[in-house]
Amino acid sequence: MLDDHLGSPVTRRRLRAGPTAPHLDAFADWLHASGHRAITISSSLRSLARWSDWLRGACLGAEDFVRGLAAYRAHLERRKQLRYADGSLDSAILAGSVFVRFLREQGVVPTPPTPSALDAYPLLAEFGAWIVRNRGVAQSTVGQYGRTVAELIESLGEDPAQYSAQSLRGFVLDRARGHGLSLAMCVAGAVRAFLRFLVATKRCDAGMAHAIPDFAGSRRPNTPRFMEPADLERVIVACKGRDPCEVRDRAVILLLARLGLRAGDVAGLSIADIDWKRGRLSVMGKSRRQEWLPLPQAVGDAILEYLRSARPSLASTRVFTTVNAPIRPLTRAAVGHVARMALRRAGVNAPSNGAHVFRHSAATAMLRGGASLAAVGAVLRHRSPSTTAHYAKVDFALLSEIAQPWPEVSPC
Repeated sequence: MLDDHLGSPVTRRRLRAGPTAPHLDAFADWLHASGHRAITISSSLRSLARWSDWLRGACLGAEDFVRGLAAYRAHLERRKQLRYADGSLDSAILAGSVFVRFLREQGVVPTPPTPSALDAYPLLAEFGAWIVRNRGVAQSTVGQYGRTVAELIESLGEDPAQYSAQSLRGFVLDRARGHGLSLAMCVAGAVRAFLRFLVATKRCDAGMAHAIPDFAGSRRPNTPRFMEPADLERVIVACKGRDPCEVRDRAVILLLARLGLRAGDVAGLSIADIDWKRGRLSVMGKSRRQEWLPLPQAVGDAILEYLRSARPSLASTRVFTTVNAPIRPLTRAAVGHVARMALRRAGVNAPSNGAHVFRHSAATAMLRGGASLAAVGAVLRHRSPSTTAHYAKVDFALLSEIAQPWPEVSPC
């Protein structure tokens, strides 16, 4: 309740008299459940009282919270009081923004729709739902495909029956012109996925799915970017502190480094995915393929220590959460941030700063340790052996044995 989190009776009366009154008790408890400290909750409620006073003076009620927040911001802007001298935003605006976010989570205030390319055309929205349902495509990929296909529809029209192989190839070439091979392949992949959808829904001829050929070029011309074993161990050792953040980071880094999980795999890991009795964990990878991986002793111990001593109390089945308020499950981007901070903490200059360098490093270590490409592919859950074969380039000793001398040049 509000009385449990705000000691000032004067401020409590101000809040109770304003339009925010019906939601104050739940809001104060929500701040507490989100992990905010008592002093932070008290400060936020005092700042909220200033906004509530202004709403009451402007005759704005509970149905005007979103409009009232924008109006209050404009009011402070006109008076040149929107920001403090140090450049930080007025605390009443911040408190009001958190209050509106709370009301949206509770369903009191509707969440504004997020603009999406899929909303532009009914056919495009149907395509987005189809690739999620039938192909198991992630939402990030749906958005990427949607932007490309929206441009295709704008260029060629909404009637697929009018599409020709020549016009489709012309669109792909125009869209990819001036960009690198990677973007060109993404454009071609999006158009091919759209054509498969049109064929499956009988909107165009079956042969049209083959209208977009692959772009010429080596699929994986470079060696994988990985860390040497000594650097990898330095990163793991740097997360051996007792601070809750370091306890969590150690478990995250071990999952990335020992099992080669993707950032999304770690973010989506739930408590039910871990089979403690059999020493394994379930991972839902790309295309919604569920697979079981062995759980090494060190990784299991790190996760167990985090769950017992460092994980905040949160009504969520996700294993990993934020440390600071508001307490929420980690996202894929947050796992990448954990990886970057671990590298910085260890002082390791990695070839790339993110979670995926640990996946490359895990594959490289397994291969150099004598594991076969098939075994590495099984751990990394590759669908194609050619993807795993990319890591064969890191076995420089074996490559030097099979490399042929250049004609008319003495061998080294």
